[in-house]
Amino acid sequence: MKLIRIGPEGREIPGVLLANGDRVNISSFGEDFDEAFFGSDGPARLQQWLAGEGNLPRFAEKERYGAPIKRPSKIICVGLNYADHAKESGVDLPAEPVLFFKATTALCGPNDALVIPQDSVKTDWEVELAFVIGAVARRVSEADALKHVAGYVLHNDYSEREWQLERGGQWVKGKSADTFAPLGPWLVTPDEIADPQDLGLWLKLNGRTMQDSSTRQMAFGVATLISYISRFMTLLPGDVISTGTPPGVGLGQKPPLYLVPGDVVELGITGLGEQRQVAQA
Repeated sequence: MKLIRIGPEGREIPGVLLANGDRVNISSFGEDFDEAFFGSDGPARLQQWLAGEGNLPRFAEKERYGAPIKRPSKIICVGLNYADHAKESGVDLPAEPVLFFKATTALCGPNDALVIPQDSVKTDWEVELAFVIGAVARRVSEADALKHVAGYVLHNDYSEREWQLERGGQWVKGKSADTFAPLGPWLVTPDEIADPQDLGLWLKLNGRTMQDSSTRQMAFGVATLISYISRFMTLLPGDVISTGTPPGVGLGQKPPLYLVPGDVVELGITGLGEQRQVAQA
């Protein structure tokens, strides 16, 4: 099942993308895709509800995709999780996952404009596999970890490299500007993803391929990350965890290449759809 949210920013309506491409409005189900929904076996309940419903209304073809989940309690990101990306960043592959937070106010729709922050000179791109937690996780074993996944989703982890790396402190201030976390277009439930560690992911800048890799190259897979992170904090239903980016970011180009107004960024992951953002000041 593919969960979607459609409509103007802040007024999105939950829906489901059908196999024939129709986008079904499920507002009559009475719930949004939030912590309460995921924490009460929402996807399974929704699937059962859909089986008993007749002709549900469809969204218009051109209506905007929002992020496929309502704002979560936290967005947790993993840094340097691909060996070649660590190399292009000039650092060693870490012995343990590198964790940082991204402000939830950075969340936006998959095709919304990227707003380059005022005074930014090094805004960069990062295609990433993200997943959403479906059940409370505390000190989860790797063997049980995937039982806590509600679904998988495409994420572009935009970064302002000067603020991230040259301004002292932690990475979060270079990761959290508005529009720096486009998510979607849909959240895909685990029954449709045979192996999250075997998905192709790519990103193009103005039509030129910059990133082209596979989640097979991740140093720490989804199950390992859930188990590891849940040692240090409680993961709540609806929380987003983003698993890191492969090589090909702007920081790693020679010379480095950063985004300017008018640039077009397109990206995708096998089975998870595609995004397109146009940069603006």
